[in-house]
Amino acid sequence: MSKISAAITAVGAYVPEYVLTNQILETMVDTNDEWITSRTGIKERRILKDEGKGTSFLAINAAQDLIKKKGLNPKDIELVIVATATPDMKAASTASYTASKIGAVNAFSFDMDAACSSFLYGMSVAASYIESGRYKNVLLIGADKMSSIVNYKDRATCIIFGDGAGAVLFEPTEENLGLQDEYLRSDGTGREFLQATYGGSSFSLTPEVLEKGGQYAFQEGRTVFKNAVFNMADATSKILDRNNLTKDNVDWLAAHQANKRIIDATAQRINLEEEKVMMNIEKYGNTTSATIPLLLNDYELQLKKGDNVIFAAFGGGFNWGSIYLKWAYNSVK
Repeated sequence: MSKISAAITAVGAYVPEYVLTNQILETMVDTNDEWITSRTGIKERRILKDEGKGTSFLAINAAQDLIKKKGLNPKDIELVIVATATPDMKAASTASYTASKIGAVNAFSFDMDAACSSFLYGMSVAASYIESGRYKNVLLIGADKMSSIVNYKDRATCIIFGDGAGAVLFEPTEENLGLQDEYLRSDGTGREFLQATYGGSSFSLTPEVLEKGGQYAFQEGRTVFKNAVFNMADATSKILDRNNLTKDNVDWLAAHQANKRIIDATAQRINLEEEKVMMNIEKYGNTTSATIPLLLNDYELQLKKGDNVIFAAFGGGFNWGSIYLKWAYNSVK
C-alpha cells in the first residue's frame, strides 16, 4: 500500500475592508511612513471595525471563500481547526462556532494557539489527522483580529499588526506530494519578551489593569527581532539540509510576515532568490496566524503542482519552525 500524505488542495482568504495606512497612523502616534516602511516593509494593514465582530467573522468568511472556490460540500468536512491568538472569547471555542456557521455539521473542531506560529503548528496537526487514515477532509483556518489587543497609542506595536484570515483544505494523497517534513521547536523562557499578559488565569483583568492598558499586547522589539531572525533562518536551513534540498530545487519560501527584514534574512540564509520569496507584508502587516494562508491565497495562481514550498514562522512563546511541503495542484482562474 502506498503511503498516505496530507496535501493542501484548496485555499481561501478574507481581509476586512477598512485600510489603515501609514499616513493615517501618522495622525495617531509619533511615526511616519518612511520610518515604518524602512523598518518593517509595511505600507498598510486591514482592520475589522464592525462592533461585535471578532475572529470568527474573519474565519467564517475565509472558509466560505474556500468552499465556494473548491465547490466543497461543508457536510464533507470532518475537522475544523482555527489557529488563532485572539479567539472570540476564552470559552467556547472559536472553531466550534465557525464550523457551525459554515455548515460543517459533521465536523469536530478546536482552537490552536502558538502565537504567530499557530498556523504552522496547525499544518502539522492537520496533516497528522489525514496521515492517520481516519479523516479525508480537514479544514485549517488561520485567523486573528489583532486590532482587539493592540494599543493604538503604542507605536512599537500598532504599526505592525493587522486583521485577516486564510484557510486551507488538507486531503489525502498517495502521490509524492503534500507535507514531507517538519522541524518545530519552542522555548518558554522567551515569553516575557512577547506577550498579551492580562486576561489569562495568572493575570486577571482588573479596573487597575485596564486603566494602565494592560490588556494590550507587548513586545520587547530588539529581543524578539534577534530571536526571530536566528530561529526562522536556522529552522529553514535545517529542513533543507535534512531533505537534501538546495536553493535550486526550492521553488518558494512562504515565511511568516512579521517584518520584511526577518523574511529577507531567512531567504539570505539559504541563498534564495528574491523572486522565490512570497511577500505581501506591505498590504496586510502582521496578521499573526493568518499570514501564511494569506500568502498561499495571493500566490495560488503562481503555484504549480510539484513545487517545493518551504514554510517558516516565529512567534511568542517562543515558538518557531519550518515545514517542507510539495504543492499538490495547478490553479485555474
